[in-house]
Formats: sequence, C-alpha cells, structure tokens
Amino acid sequence: MSWLLTLSFMKEDKSLYQIALTQIKGVGVMHARNLMQVIGNEEAIFKEDIRKLESIPRISRRLIAEIRNPGVLKRAEKELEFITDNKLRLIFFTDEDYPQRLTQCIDAPLLLYAKGNADFNHQKTISVVGTRNSTRYGEEFCKEFIEELSRRISDLQVISGLAYGIDICAHRAALKHNLSTIAVLAHGLDRIYPQMHRQTAVDMLQNGALLTEFPSGTNPDKHNFVKRNRIVAGMVDTVVVIESGAKGGSLTTADIANSYYREVFALPGRIHDKMSVGCNKLISENKANLFQSIDSFISHMGWEENKKVVLPTQQELFPDLSEEEVLVCEKLKMAGATHVNTLAIELNIPVSELFMTLLELEVKNIVTSLPGGMYQLT
Repeated sequence: MSWLLTLSFMKEDKSLYQIALTQIKGVGVMHARNLMQVIGNEEAIFKEDIRKLESIPRISRRLIAEIRNPGVLKRAEKELEFITDNKLRLIFFTDEDYPQRLTQCIDAPLLLYAKGNADFNHQKTISVVGTRNSTRYGEEFCKEFIEELSRRISDLQVISGLAYGIDICAHRAALKHNLSTIAVLAHGLDRIYPQMHRQTAVDMLQNGALLTEFPSGTNPDKHNFVKRNRIVAGMVDTVVVIESGAKGGSLTTADIANSYYREVFALPGRIHDKMSVGCNKLISENKANLFQSIDSFISHMGWEENKKVVLPTQQELFPDLSEEEVLVCEKLKMAGATHVNTLAIELNIPVSELFMTLLELEVKNIVTSLPGGMYQLT
C-alpha cells in the first residue's frame, strides 16, 4: 500500500512541475522545449543550480528570475487541485497518449487538459469547421457527409471547436452516428462556451472529449480562438471547411493546416452566397482541394477500406539505400499506401525531412506518390 501511495505522489509531483512549466511568464513553447532538452526533466528546471540555467542559450537572467518566482508553483498547485477535484486528464507532450500528429507541429502545446473518454490517436481523424452563421446548405451537407463517413470509414474521429454553426452541427452528427468526437476549446475546463452547447459537451464525454491547452480561469478571448485553431488543424489528417465568409477562423485553420502539410478540402458554393466566399477563395487560390463527392474525398485520402496492395517479388531486394530510406520502404511494405503525416509520426522523422527521402525514393522508382499525400511502394 505504501508503494502505491509513493507512486501516486510521484505522478502528482510530475504533474505539478509540468503545469508550472506552462505558468512561467515569458516562457513559450520553444523556450520550454529547450529547457526540457537541456535540463532533462520538469522538476529539475525549478530546482537546478542557477548557473546551469544561465548556461542555456537564449535564457536571460530576467527569465531565470521568472522561473524561480514562488508564484509559479503556487499557481500550479492551485491548478493541480482543480484537475484532481474535477477528474481531468493532464497530457504532457512527452506522454504516449499525447496526440501524436501534433508532435510534428513546431508550435504544438506542451500541455493539454482533457475531460472525457477519448483516444487522441485514432487511425483516421478529420476536422470539420465552418462559419458560425451557417446556412441550411452547409448544415445539410455536414450531416450527410458525416453520416456517409460513419458508414464507410472505420476508426474515424471528428474534431471541431464546439462553436455555433458548422462546429456544433459536426459534433452532433458524429454523436448521432456513434463516432468519437472531440471539441477543442479556447478557454479553461471550468466553463463551457457557448453555454447553449453544454448538453452536447456532456454527451460527448462518453465517446469523445473536451480538450484545451488553457488552464482554469481562462476566458474565451478572441486571441485564444486563434491559438485553439492550430490544435484543430494539427491533430488531424485533413481539415474540411464547409462554409466561410470572406474572413473567419475557418480560413485561419485552413492556412495553419497547409503549413502543417495537412490536406484541406473546401465545399464550393454559388458565387453570390456570402457564406461560400471563403471556401471558393480557398479553392481558387489552391489552398484547398475542391470537394466533389464522398467517393473522391475517400479516394484522395487513400481511405478505401480493405484495399490490398500487391507488391512485385523483385522488391524483396532493395537496391543500395540509406538507413532512413530502408526504414521508409519497410514501413510501406508492411502498411501499404500510407499518408506522409502517418509515416512521419511512426518513423519519428520531421515531415520536411521525410519529403526529401520520399523524393529520393521516387527518383529511384521505388516509391510512388498518390493523391492526398499518400505514398506506396512502386
């Protein structure tokens, strides 16, 4: 019994310092990652000799003073108490259950707070986003799209932002068809915004989750929605923009998704429809694929079920390849056609570096690129 208590305290202490790392004024994601890399663990950052901290590049004395500010740990203690009382999950960027697709994003949050019963690493994930001022056209498409995907794609998860319009429509459609769905929030888990969507948020907890990088007490301020959108874009395989005006958060999410090498689709609309202007613009500027049909979408993503890839026997013997090229080939041989983001995660190779390796393999006629960022052995 005493051993179990000791283990429990150890986990609690680790959580305390993980929270504290995000509470230091002036320490952003990159600084924090740098600290973790040099110091080695969360607790040591707050207990390490000051001279060690001073030796770290780009860490000023003023920043060291902020790290050693007693108020940091006090705030973390208060937050940890809130997490414990409300049975929340704390997910640090080094944890196995952290959304692995996010690990490929340079500005991914260090820490996530979650409530619910969700696996954040489903085989296939999709963000469905759009305007708060949705039309019947957009809402009907959203419902039909998710219903059809639920019938044809296994292990699918739908992610959105719990906002009015397309977001809430996507969550409710996912719930109706027994799909896991996650709401990424722009505030702490001590509230639900908008309040009108509280019941849907509660319904999501059984086969989904509420997820945020913000501690309790954080208001849904405008700039927090922009930060929220990078998580919506980063933890999925593809972003589908259903409706958007000339400006809006959905367009920001699409831009971020493109920077993360995610697939982006947009539903076209009539040129005079205000809520189709943004989607039409994304398509015309080649920032999104034109959504034509469910079949073309599934094909583009390489999500056809039970698709078998027959490999020529001569591929049993690869020509002279680098170590990284061999790893890629072996993975493709086992898995068949695979999305570049999935390859990057499973092989722990940055996407930008992996693209160069895949290009080399294409030149050698060993790998073939497919639509939708998919690759398979030739």
